[in-house]
Amino acid sequence: MSTCNVLILTIPGEPMGKQRARATRQGHQYTPTKTVNYETLVKQLFIEKYFGYKPFEGQVFMTVKAYFSVPKSTSKKRKQMMLDGKIRPIKKPDWDNVGKIVSDALNMIAYLDDKQIVECLTSKYYSNRPRVEIKIWEDE
Repeated sequence: MSTCNVLILTIPGEPMGKQRARATRQGHQYTPTKTVNYETLVKQLFIEKYFGYKPFEGQVFMTVKAYFSVPKSTSKKRKQMMLDGKIRPIKKPDWDNVGKIVSDALNMIAYLDDKQIVECLTSKYYSNRPRVEIKIWEDE
């Protein structure tokens, strides 16, 4: 990983995955409101942190770490195992949908198009502070 120009962004709150496009009875396609709202949040946070940033034009690398809340009914022993990373989330959203919603949201602001992403590592964890942490860098 090149140490120059690594973009780091944290999205607070429970991680969300990209939802499938829906269709009306008349056959019109639309993006679900929750997906639109989450993508808007990602864009706003990026623009606030990196105002005036010129998008990457070359090969892009990305890591996405999704931190989910520990279920309230979890025993103390199991909760500690979750927080230590010994037990990881095997629940929805799927890892690829978490990466997809983030990469789509950052089109035209972090990079010109998400087709530039040549490598992405997406991981799921538990935490007392739910969030998604993103690192993006360009290989020159």
